Amino acid sequence: MANSRTWSVGSHVLSYVHHVEQFYGLPAFTFSPYVSPADLPDPGSVAWRLQWDESSREADYWARFTGTVELEKVRALVFGHPWYDADGFPDGGLVDLRSRLTGLEALFLGDLEDEEAMISTICLGTVAPVLEAFPGLRELAVRGGEGLGFPVTGHEGLRVLRVESGGLPPQAAAQIAAADLPSLERLDLWLGDDDYGGGTTVEDLAPLLAGRGKPALRHLGLQNSPIQDELAAALASAPVVARLTSLSLSMGALSDEGVEALLQGQPLTHLRELDLSHHFLSHAMMLRIWTELEPAGVRVDLTARQEEDEDQLEWGQGHGRYVAVAE
Repeated sequence: MANSRTWSVGSHVLSYVHHVEQFYGLPAFTFSPYVSPADLPDPGSVAWRLQWDESSREADYWARFTGTVELEKVRALVFGHPWYDADGFPDGGLVDLRSRLTGLEALFLGDLEDEEAMISTICLGTVAPVLEAFPGLRELAVRGGEGLGFPVTGHEGLRVLRVESGGLPPQAAAQIAAADLPSLERLDLWLGDDDYGGGTTVEDLAPLLAGRGKPALRHLGLQNSPIQDELAAALASAPVVARLTSLSLSMGALSDEGVEALLQGQPLTHLRELDLSHHFLSHAMMLRIWTELEPAGVRVDLTARQEEDEDQLEWGQGHGRYVAVAE
């Protein structure tokens, strides 16, 4: 299996794993130690992307950034390669600079593309020190999964949490589901494949599905999962759905069985968006869900229809369906 599957739409090739061009509503700007300070943008006008190359030492690069940019005005940081040490945690200097990064509101850890590192091999470690160090953080995005831990009982300010993973450790998923995040409005979890560290079950997500600990939640994405049908069946009666304005079950192994459960469950007509892209639905089921929800004003995304993998079926390896991003 490739690192992440791609497909063509017209003349465009789409991929799920790529460098962010915008983050926290700001354009991403890669810091270069060779640029004159006079030519750098205003510190609060961009999301600073930090990625050193072989032409400069990591310590020198970090020192140049922290000594050149007015950190108190920085609102967003994006960490790329190779800011992950052997313990799987971003450079300790980030937490050490909490007294200077007083305006930090958004953080992206692991902004690496397939050519730099397979998503299943990006080590993250525990994010608890970061959330503790930055109580003003509003958005946190992480890409990876190996070693990821989220032993956080709560965070008052976090509004957006996104975890992009080819295999999210079930313990981390359960910790996120149980965390008290009263301001959280958007949550996206790429659960990933069991063979690459995944394995999250519906039971692991029980507090989240019950609507506990996240009263402000309006968007929920449970994506990139091989158990998408089971998740759909659970969401059919989950209390959290009633408060949502958008729901995503994209990137996974969703079949007619899961959509049938959704349609037989609680009403979905209050949603503005239902994202089911990268699915294994029959044309008849696609027409059915579109016919039932689109007239009610629900935008249903049914793009990227997949065919079951005939090799897996022939070899008796499961149902032949696969997630969008694994290795």
